[in-house]
Amino acid sequence: MLPVVFIMGPTASGKTGLAMDLVARYPCDIISVDSALIYRGMDIGTAKPTAAELAAAPHQLIDIVEPEDVWSAAAFCAAATAHIEHSHQNGRIPLLVGGTMMYFKALLDGMATGLPEATPEVRATLNTHLDTQGPEGLADYLLTLDPLCADRIDLNNPQRVIRALEVFLTTGRSITALWDEQKAPIHPWPIIQIALNPGDRAQLHQRIEQRFRKMIADGFEQEVVRLRENPRLHADLPAIRSVGYRQMWDYLDGTYTYEAMIERGIIATRQLAKKQLTWLRRWPDIQWFDSMDPQLTEQVCQFLIKNENWVQ
Repeated sequence: MLPVVFIMGPTASGKTGLAMDLVARYPCDIISVDSALIYRGMDIGTAKPTAAELAAAPHQLIDIVEPEDVWSAAAFCAAATAHIEHSHQNGRIPLLVGGTMMYFKALLDGMATGLPEATPEVRATLNTHLDTQGPEGLADYLLTLDPLCADRIDLNNPQRVIRALEVFLTTGRSITALWDEQKAPIHPWPIIQIALNPGDRAQLHQRIEQRFRKMIADGFEQEVVRLRENPRLHADLPAIRSVGYRQMWDYLDGTYTYEAMIERGIIATRQLAKKQLTWLRRWPDIQWFDSMDPQLTEQVCQFLIKNENWVQ
């Protein structure tokens, strides 16, 4: 059976460039694993591949929903599985490329099915809690009720915190326990897992800063100004809470100065990279490569052709 290849790593580590090099050499299809690239109209701040890059190597799961829409790990798994099966049917190898580690984990380990929906009363109570005490108060509430879940999810994401609280308040049980009991069947494909790790952290930080400043120069502020014209968008949506967009949105609200927005955006991106690397260090069955090595593509190709599941 043809494999599926995961190409994982922190933001700005060169994942897309590596994937495009592999597409030029092997019969591969790129499937994006990025919770921000899914949104239409969010191009500059997500470092979305250019039109020329997409023409050379089309990416699946890019520009598939509006910024006001909610997209979940379960929705990702369903869509990614369909694209993987389509690639395999055509004798091609899917390259799953990105930095949204929760999506990779959901696809690798399976997703829980049939979790209970909250009652309107519970949801209203939690939304009131969010309005009055903010995301921090909501996170503290989850830490009190369900510390096991609080240790496993992003407490800075109100949508995920509310969902965990909904399940606990509806069932009296941790969503993590229900996940473990109700996981869907594991995928049937052999998976090759590659992770890019910058050997020089200072160089990665420099690349992050350079990329963020280039986004500013390329019109990131104007992109967010256009997004704000949509009355359905607000600061608590997952799309707008994406790194960079949240800081620019707050700047346009008058919360920060221009210089503070840039500094906060760079810091937030570095924190995201640190979190991604923390996930990956706990990841099993992974092959690491130095993303700053000029021979990266050659090294990855040598590794792939030695794998028993690779196309010879």
